Amino acid sequence: MTGTGGGPEEGAWLTALPEAAAALPEAPGVYRFLDATGAVLYVGKAKSLKKRVTSYFHAQLTPRIRIMLSKATDLAIAVTATEQEALILEANLIRRLQPPYNVLLKDDKSHPWLVLTMDHPFPRLLMHRGARLAGARHFGPYPSVQAVRATLKWMRVVFPLRQCEDRLFTGRSRPCLQFQIKRCHAPCMGMIGHEAYALRVRDVAWFLEGRDRQLIGEWRKEMWEAAGQRRFEEAARLRDRIAAVEKVREQGRANLEEDADLDIVAATTSEGPTAIQVFFVRNGINLGNQAHFPENTEDLAPAETLETFLAQYYARGEESAPPPPEILVNLDLPDREWLMAALRRVRGGVVRVRVPRRGERKRLLDMAVVNAETAKLRRMSGRRANRRLLEELAERLALPRVPERIEACDVSHFQDEAPVASLVVFGEEGMLKREYRRFSIKDPAAVDDTSRMAEVMARRFRGGEGESSAPWPDLMLLDGGQGQLQAALQVARERTLDGVSFCAMAKGEDRDAGKEILYLPGRTEPVILPDRSPLRFLLQNIRDEAHRFAVTYHRGRRDHARLRSLLDDIPGVGPARKRALLRRFGSLRAIREARVEDVAATPGLSTDLAARIVAFLRDDPETP
Repeated sequence: MTGTGGGPEEGAWLTALPEAAAALPEAPGVYRFLDATGAVLYVGKAKSLKKRVTSYFHAQLTPRIRIMLSKATDLAIAVTATEQEALILEANLIRRLQPPYNVLLKDDKSHPWLVLTMDHPFPRLLMHRGARLAGARHFGPYPSVQAVRATLKWMRVVFPLRQCEDRLFTGRSRPCLQFQIKRCHAPCMGMIGHEAYALRVRDVAWFLEGRDRQLIGEWRKEMWEAAGQRRFEEAARLRDRIAAVEKVREQGRANLEEDADLDIVAATTSEGPTAIQVFFVRNGINLGNQAHFPENTEDLAPAETLETFLAQYYARGEESAPPPPEILVNLDLPDREWLMAALRRVRGGVVRVRVPRRGERKRLLDMAVVNAETAKLRRMSGRRANRRLLEELAERLALPRVPERIEACDVSHFQDEAPVASLVVFGEEGMLKREYRRFSIKDPAAVDDTSRMAEVMARRFRGGEGESSAPWPDLMLLDGGQGQLQAALQVARERTLDGVSFCAMAKGEDRDAGKEILYLPGRTEPVILPDRSPLRFLLQNIRDEAHRFAVTYHRGRRDHARLRSLLDDIPGVGPARKRALLRRFGSLRAIREARVEDVAATPGLSTDLAARIVAFLRDDPETP
């Protein structure tokens, strides 16, 4: 990495940076504009670093780039061996650094997959996100968790594989409810043999591979054989499964070849920010679609935004899905050959990026364009509606300005056990889940909700606004009454917070969730919003989301603490054995209900110690 730069004074780029740019090599690479603090403002790629960076000081620039250059005082570069490496490095740096003046793909989570766990005698089908699982077969990727869950829910009806985790499978003493409703063959209790179960696993793999015609043919043979042997109930089940698969095949299969693997990526071309719709087709089956809304796209041509999106989308690290062999787009990309060469490097095979002109692929692309435009309109409509509500809220509560960022805080505990707090964020775009925070109450002197709220506020507003990982909120919404409000105001006075308004929201008489009371600083009388008021629904939804997030965190910490403390009371069970027991069984109930020989099969446990563990848990009335 090489660095060149000028002084920190405003406008330093007018002299220092052009000179530094002229000294850059005629080589491919990545450049970064930095501000006076060393923070990255912008990341770019270049086939020739010298030509590309020099062009910033001679070409017509967009307002966004002009503002960026006005803040830039330094320049850093990384020379790469090839142009393709430069494109991949740029995408990864943008994803990791999130420079404020780049086009940003905020949804950088890895793709979810359907996974068959083939490392067990009785595999199960589950959703997985993250690094590939060893000894498993992966199907997908899917565009969203919702798409995977919908597919998994349907498949568990048609393909009754086991659903329980390995530790529960091992400790099972009787068939579970899934067996009773015919969604599992109960291999845990020997209700089905390995060979018969392997055929069911084969059926799942065939369907997910797109071999549904072959699967239906096999099922028809089995159905007629069962009917011929007067096993009419089994024949009826097979008939129903055939009908279910045929219906899904008719609805979900694209009119393409059965082994077609491609993504369809369409960008909007209307005025304003660009929305991008991605459809996944694997083995000829449409797995679903997802809309994306890259940031900082207002001053870019849609084709430039689409090209930048593709580079970031397919170069998101090992946990992301590699690009498919074919990507359909609706716009001619300015550097298509460069992009394809880089994606070939990511995939390790040929990748074609093209605009289809006719046929089924063109029809599918047109459908994606319509979906992209629809998603953009819905998003803009939602933002306008939220903006109107925020304007009304500012007027109703006499706030100094319309709140663009609302944070809501809630404290959760059960009889003072494992107290925690949550912080959720709302803006024009809705709930900003990526910016949620959670707090474990640390101060032992914080024995009530008021003191706990004070601790959370002190931690939230620690340091100055520039030192915080998130901007200050315009409005802080507290779950509680005057006590919580005064605690927060005391912190605000100590921190000298400017521009942050506070409001406490109590449930009202009899803790009725429909009669909320708002307490505001400097007002002797609380504000009561009208029944069925959209503002009341908005604040209720924000408050309820904070409550949900806090309760979820509290339950996890409480259950974890109880589990650990009970195991700590068993003589002879140290940290390593506790980890082994938890990994194998997952809960105290599962250990308590397991057979001694199953517990003894845990690594590091003898039969005698296993018997003592089971006896201890069965005798302890507090064991859940």
